[in-house]
Amino acid sequence: MIDPDFLRRGPSGVTVDLRVQPRARRAALAAADGALKAQVTAPPEDGKANAAVIALLAEEWRLPRSSFDVIRGQTARTKTVRISGEAAAIVERVREWLQRN
Repeated sequence: MIDPDFLRRGPSGVTVDLRVQPRARRAALAAADGALKAQVTAPPEDGKANAAVIALLAEEWRLPRSSFDVIRGQTARTKTVRISGEAAAIVERVREWLQRN
C-alpha cells in the first residue's frame, strides 16, 4: 500500500505536512486530495495553535503527544510535524485513521 502524500518516512519516524486553520469554530482533522488540513480553536499566539495541532494529531492518531514536534512553520499556516517512533507503526495508525474518516 502506498503512503499518503502528506506523510514521509524517515530513519527515526515520519514527517507530516499539513495546513492549519487557527481560530476555527471547532477542532477537526481532514485529508483531501493528498493534503492534510487541521482546524484548531486556539489562536496563533505564543505557540497555542501549534500545541493544539499536536494535541489534535495525537488524539486522532492515538499516539503520545511527546512523540510530536513542529519542525518547520512554527509561525506559518503550513507546517511540518515530526513524529518520532517506529515509522511502520505510525504509518499504520495514520492509515487506520484514513479508513475511519
